[in-house]
Amino acid sequence: MNLRNILVPLGAVALVGFGFTAYGWAGVAAVVGGLVMWALLHFTRLVNVMKKAAKRPIGYVGSAVMLNARLAEGVNLMHVVAMTQALGELLSPEGADPEVYRWTDGTQSHVTCEFRHGKLVKWMLVRPEGEAAATPPQG
Repeated sequence: MNLRNILVPLGAVALVGFGFTAYGWAGVAAVVGGLVMWALLHFTRLVNVMKKAAKRPIGYVGSAVMLNARLAEGVNLMHVVAMTQALGELLSPEGADPEVYRWTDGTQSHVTCEFRHGKLVKWMLVRPEGEAAATPPQG
């Protein structure tokens, strides 16, 4: 069970209680207003990310190599969708945990990401064989 599902509502109730004991009903109004603003900010970010992702093909990313370099363990799926500006191609069965998504770029390089409980646990970059021979050595 995710402890965050319990702690966030308890924290909100504790803040409302603190607002009431410290400032009465004006404190409750201020705390509830702050909580609503916080929820609206997250909702607005979610809508903007989904609006951008709706304009791109599913599973497409501009550069799989750059995505691989920017990924970090523990980020959530929404953060990865915001980075790629596209929904990932779902490779795992619907509703399974871990969830596996893939993003592919124009050179057929792809990054496969595994999410457990919505958090990135591992990822792998795969590049086509012909591309390694075609790129000149750096240096």
